[in-house]
Amino acid sequence: MRGGPRHGTWEPLPAARWEDAFLSGNGHHGALVFGDPDDDSVIVTHHTLVRPNGAEHARPPLLAGELPALQDRLLAGDRTAAESFTDGRPLQWVQPFHPAFRIRLSRPSRARRGYRRSVDFTSGEATAVCGDWSSRVFVSRADDVIVHHVTAPGPTLDVRLDHRLPGAPPGLRIGDGALLTAEGAVLSLHARYPGSDRGYTGVTLIAVTGGTTVLTPPGVRVTGADSVLLLTRVRRHTGEPAVTEEAGALLDLLTGWTYDDLLDRHLPAHRTAYHRVTLDLHGEPAERALPGSELLKRPGSAALAERLFAAGRYHLLSASGLLPPRLTGLWTGDWDTAWSGAFTTDANLNLQTASAAAAALPEVVKALARLVEAQLPDWRDNARAIFGTRGAVAPAYTDGESGHTYHFSREYPLHLWTAGADWLLKPLVDLDETRGAQDPRTAAALAETARFYEDFLTRTDEHGHLVVVPSYSPENRPADASWGTLNAAMDLSAARHALQTAAAYHPGTPDADRWQALADRLPPHRINADGALAEWAWPGLTDTYDHRHLSHLYAVWPLDEIDPHDTPDLAAAAHRALVLRGAENDSAHGHLHHALIAARLGDGDRAARALANVLDGDYFHDSLMSAHYPNRNVYNADAAHALPAVLIETLVRSTPDRLVLLPAPPAAYPEGELRGIRTRFGAEVDLAWSPEAATALLRPTRTLRIDLRTPSGARPLDLVAGEVHALDLRTW
Repeated sequence: MRGGPRHGTWEPLPAARWEDAFLSGNGHHGALVFGDPDDDSVIVTHHTLVRPNGAEHARPPLLAGELPALQDRLLAGDRTAAESFTDGRPLQWVQPFHPAFRIRLSRPSRARRGYRRSVDFTSGEATAVCGDWSSRVFVSRADDVIVHHVTAPGPTLDVRLDHRLPGAPPGLRIGDGALLTAEGAVLSLHARYPGSDRGYTGVTLIAVTGGTTVLTPPGVRVTGADSVLLLTRVRRHTGEPAVTEEAGALLDLLTGWTYDDLLDRHLPAHRTAYHRVTLDLHGEPAERALPGSELLKRPGSAALAERLFAAGRYHLLSASGLLPPRLTGLWTGDWDTAWSGAFTTDANLNLQTASAAAAALPEVVKALARLVEAQLPDWRDNARAIFGTRGAVAPAYTDGESGHTYHFSREYPLHLWTAGADWLLKPLVDLDETRGAQDPRTAAALAETARFYEDFLTRTDEHGHLVVVPSYSPENRPADASWGTLNAAMDLSAARHALQTAAAYHPGTPDADRWQALADRLPPHRINADGALAEWAWPGLTDTYDHRHLSHLYAVWPLDEIDPHDTPDLAAAAHRALVLRGAENDSAHGHLHHALIAARLGDGDRAARALANVLDGDYFHDSLMSAHYPNRNVYNADAAHALPAVLIETLVRSTPDRLVLLPAPPAAYPEGELRGIRTRFGAEVDLAWSPEAATALLRPTRTLRIDLRTPSGARPLDLVAGEVHALDLRTW
C-alpha cells in the first residue's frame, strides 16, 4: 500500500459480502472489488443507473389553487389541515439506483499463500495478492474507465459479465456478446428494463499477454497467459446499444498504453485532491498496521479515527463527479437499495457534503452544483405547481434525473418543505467564500430561491411578522399537531438565510433591497418552556424531542445565525434543545448531525459522545464504508462521508470574518496535526496541538482583518495576502 497505513486499509481475506468489497470510483463509474484469487469479482456501478418505476413520468401535485384555503385553516388553528393538502396519489418512490453487473474472473482453486487485499486511498487502486497472482483495479478519472489487471492468472481463466446480482428484476431482458479480437476479446452485456425502452450496456475489452483465448459464450477462456488487462465502461441509454463504437473507444485507450501508463494518467487528478488535507492523530504504529476489521474493534483508537477520516475523504471524492454521492455513495451490490439509493436532501446528502469546502474538495461541491443546475427547471415547476409562485423549490428526494417533487405522503409531507434549496446551495456559497469569487450560476440559483420567498411569504401574524405557512420540520411533528404546521425553525432560518445571501450576491440592486427587507420581517426564534430553542416558533406547538433529525438547529449548523460568540442567549437555548434531543432509531446521520451542532456550540464532550456512538456502534463494514443503523445494518454512506466534517468542526471553524481554533477538541485525541484546511475568508490553515502547546500556520490569499478565537481568548488579526502567519496559541 503505497499510501502508508493512514492512507489506505487492508484485509487478510477476500470479501465474502459485497458490503465488504473495497471501493474505487471516479464520480461516474464505481467498482466494488472482492479480491478473491479463485473468483476475482468486480461489481460495476454508474451514477446514471436508475431503474424506471413510473417515477420518470411523475410531476409535482397541482395544489396552488388550494394553498390560500390551507393557509387560512392553519392560521385559524386547524392543526390537521395540511393532511388534506394532497392530490390523493400514493407514495411514489424515485427511480432506484442499482448495480450494472459483476465482472467475474474464475480459475481452478489452488492453495493460498501470503494473501492480502488492500486499497490505496492516494491512488484509488484496490489490490489483491496471493503467491504469484495479483489483481489490481482502479477507476480512471482521466479516461472514465474501470481498469483491471491480473498477473499469473493461472493455467485457465474464465471471464464473463454476470448480471445475476441480488434483487435483479425477473423481467430484465439480457443480451450477451463475445467476440475474439487480435488483443484478446470484447465482451458485452445489454440489459433492457422491464416494460421500458431504456436499458444499459456494459463493454469489457480484454487484452491478453501470452497464451490463447477462445470463446465460451457468454464469456471467454484464457489459457496460459502471463497477464490479462480489462477495460470496462457502462452506459445507460434508450434504443439499441452502441457496442462497436464503445469497443473501438476502449481499443484506442489500449493502443500504446499499459496498466501503469493508464494509472499514471489517472493519478494527478485523484492524488492532488486527496492530499490537500491530512489528519495525523499520532496513532500507535501497531494499531495503524492492523487490518481495518481489527482496527474497528478498537473504537477509542486514534489510529481508527485517522483511518476513517482518510477513508471518508477518499470515498467522498471517489463518489463525486457526474453527481454528488447518493445514499450509498456510488456503490451497491444489490438492486433493492434502501430508500431507492436516492439523493435525500433533507439531511443525508447535506451531511455527506458537509466537509467539502473546508476539506479542500471542490470536486464534491462542483458535483453538487451540477445536480442543482440540471434540476433547476424542475424546481421552478415545483414552485408553480404546489405554491403558485415564481422561483424554485427543491425536492427532498431525487434520483438524479428528475428534480420534481412527487415523493410525499401523509406521514412524510415532503411537498410542504421549502428549505431544501437553501441547504443545497449552502456548500456552493461556502466554496465561493473560500475562493473569493462568486459563481454566477450560484447567484442565479439564489435569486430563484429568493423570488420564491417573495411570492410565498404573504401572510403575517398579529405582530406584523411574516409567517411560513404551511411549514414542515423534517421529518418530525409537534406532539400536539400534524406534520404540516407553521413557522418551523428550520424554515425561518432557511428563508432568512436565502434572502440575505441572495441580496449579498446582487448588491446595489432593487432586488437586493426587497429581499433584505423581506428577511427583516421574519419572526425571531422562540424559546419554549424547557428553555430550549423551539422546533416550531408558532406559539402553542409542543416539541417532540426523541427524533433522529435536528432540523430545528439549522441556524447553528450549517448556518452561522446562532453562534456562542454573537448570540449567546440563543446559543444557550439551542444547546438546551440539543441536550433534550433523543437519538430515536440510532441512525448514523442523527448522531453525526448531533456532533456537528455540538461542535458549533463549543461542547466538545457532547460532540465526542455523539461521535463515539457511531464508533462504538458497529456502523462500519470492512470496506470502511458505513451503515445507516448499528450492527452494520443497511449499507449507507452518511457516516463514512460525514465523519471528516465532524473532526474538522471540532478543531477548526471559520466564517467570512472569523477563525475559531480548537472550538471543541475531543479529549480522545489530545494531540495531532490537521493540515490544509480551507477557510471561508480565503486562507489555508495548518493546526498542531498537544497538551503542552498549540500552533497554527495561516496562508492567506486575501488581505483582511479577522476575529481570531482560541481557547486562550480572542483578538483581531490582520492578514496580508501571500504572507504566512505563524501563531503560538499559548502566548496570548
